[in-house]
Amino acid sequence: MSSLPDPSPPARSTYRHGDLRRALLDAGVELARAGGPEAVVLREATRRAGVVPNAAYRHFASRLALLQAVRAAALSAVARAMEEELAGAGAAGDPLARARASVRAVGTGYLRFAQAETGLFRTAFATPVDIDDAPGEVKGGASGLNPFELLGAALDRLVAAGGMAPERRPGAEFLAWSAVHGLALLIIDGPLRGLPAPQAEALGQRLLDMVEKGL
Repeated sequence: MSSLPDPSPPARSTYRHGDLRRALLDAGVELARAGGPEAVVLREATRRAGVVPNAAYRHFASRLALLQAVRAAALSAVARAMEEELAGAGAAGDPLARARASVRAVGTGYLRFAQAETGLFRTAFATPVDIDDAPGEVKGGASGLNPFELLGAALDRLVAAGGMAPERRPGAEFLAWSAVHGLALLIIDGPLRGLPAPQAEALGQRLLDMVEKGL
């Protein structure tokens, strides 16, 4: 797999001119990347942007406001990692084979992102807000779809190709997401921490086999 997409432009050590909101958001993303959602602190973001704390309040009224924007950027990064896997899945085989490959690709991208960008992954799902909330913040990848929508689209393709009965489609994304997200948390925060990368990869693929059969 190629390197994961970066959710933000290169970090700047100080803010000099231009888009202060972007500079603060970039700083917040780097804080999240290094330390997860707890590390996203407005005062530290302003320090990294090179401005006084009061200058940030016209763009982010509180730490929560900055965290919500960083969360949206993290969700966008998850989506782009899933899209990268989808692009690599190829177009070979019949429609059913391609549909199955797309379901596996979105799960693989999700699991790999969780392990490669753990701080951003934790941040993406940290705040008590529905995945479709915070309008105005970009949470999707190049397709415009967020991670949950990418999964739903893959499942729709599976139904269209005859790989899943239409009556089993409602709610299927919640079941598949729960399984894959649960394994991701076990690997990054649970008893599977420290599992060698090849074993974690193999375990993830076995889980995706199970999910596909269960659908």
